[in-house]
Amino acid sequence: MTFLVRLARSQAGASVAATLLALAAVTLVVIAGGYDIGHAATALWNGSVGSPYSFFTGTLLRATPLIIVGLAVAVAFQAGVLNIGAEGQLLAGAATAVAAGLSMAAWPGWISVPVELVAGMAAGAAWAGIAAVLKRRFGVLEVISTLMLNFIALFGVSYLVRGPLQEPTHIYPQTASLAASARLPVIIPGQRLHLGFVAAVVLAIVAWWFIRSTAGGFRIRVVGAGAAAAASAGRVNVDRVVFGAFLASGALAGLGGAVQVTGVTYALFEGISPGYGYTAIAVALLARLNPLAVIVAGIFFGGLEAGGAGMQRDAGVPSGFVSVIEALVVLGVLAVDRARILAGERGQPTTGEQAA
Repeated sequence: MTFLVRLARSQAGASVAATLLALAAVTLVVIAGGYDIGHAATALWNGSVGSPYSFFTGTLLRATPLIIVGLAVAVAFQAGVLNIGAEGQLLAGAATAVAAGLSMAAWPGWISVPVELVAGMAAGAAWAGIAAVLKRRFGVLEVISTLMLNFIALFGVSYLVRGPLQEPTHIYPQTASLAASARLPVIIPGQRLHLGFVAAVVLAIVAWWFIRSTAGGFRIRVVGAGAAAAASAGRVNVDRVVFGAFLASGALAGLGGAVQVTGVTYALFEGISPGYGYTAIAVALLARLNPLAVIVAGIFFGGLEAGGAGMQRDAGVPSGFVSVIEALVVLGVLAVDRARILAGERGQPTTGEQAA
C-alpha cells in the first residue's frame, strides 16, 4: 500500500495506481464469483497479447478508434469543453464516410479513401458544431446537448441502414460493402491491422506538439484552466477557442468513425460501435488528457477489450468484467486526484504564515 501511495504522488503514477487497484478489485470479484482466476488471467493474456494475431488483429485493431476518439475527448477537455458526444460524432463520421465511399466505388483508392476520411471529419465537426452553437447562442450545457445528440445519431444510423443506404436486396439492415479500392490498406500481411493505426499515432504526436508548443495550444490550456480568468485578461477570445475546440474534437471523433468503416467493417450497420465514444472518455482520463499518453491508454483498453472476449470464450468469465475494470479505473483516477487536491489544500500555509 505504501508503494501505491508513493506512486500516486505524480500524475502518471496516479493513473498506474488506479489501474492496479482496479485490477486487484476485479480479481477479487472474479474469485468471489467462483471462477478460476488463473484460467481467466491466462485467457485474458492470450486474447490480448498472447500471439501476434491477438496483439495486432485483436488489441491494436481495437485500440485504433479508441486512440483517435480518445484524442477527440482529450482536446475538448483540455479546453474545458465537456464533450460527451464523441459516440454520436463517431457515428455521424462513419455514416458520411460510407455514403461517400459507396458513391465513389469506381474511383481509385488514392482519391476515394482520403475523401471518405475528410467526409467523416467534416460530419463529426458538423455534429459537434450543433452543440457548440447551442452553447454559444443559448447557453445550453454541452454535457446535455452532446449526450442527447448521441441518441439522435444512433437512431439516424438505424434509419439510414433500413432506408436510403440499405443494401440492394433490402434484406439486411446495413449498407452495401465498400469496394476494395475504398478501404484502408493493411500494414502487416496476414493481419487485419490497417493504416489507421499509424494515422492514430501520428495524430497523437501532432496533437501533443500543438497543445504543448503553439500559441493555439496555449490558448486551449489557458481557457481550460480558467475561462473567466482568460476572458478577463483580454487577450484570449474564449468563445472562439471553445468553438474551435468543439469542432476539432468532433472532427477527430468523426475521423474515428470513418477509420472504423474503411478499415474494419467496410459497411455501416446498427451497433457498428460497441461504445467506443464512451470508452474514449475513460481513455482520455486515464491518459490525464496527454495526447501521447492516449496512445498507451488506448492500447491498454484495446487489450482489455480483446482479452475480455478471449476470457469469455476460453474461461467462461463474462466479458462484462472488462467494463467493470474500465469503470473502476476512471473512478480510481478521480478518487486519487481528489485525494491529492485535499492533501495539497491541507499542506498549504495559512494566510498568516504566508505574510510572515
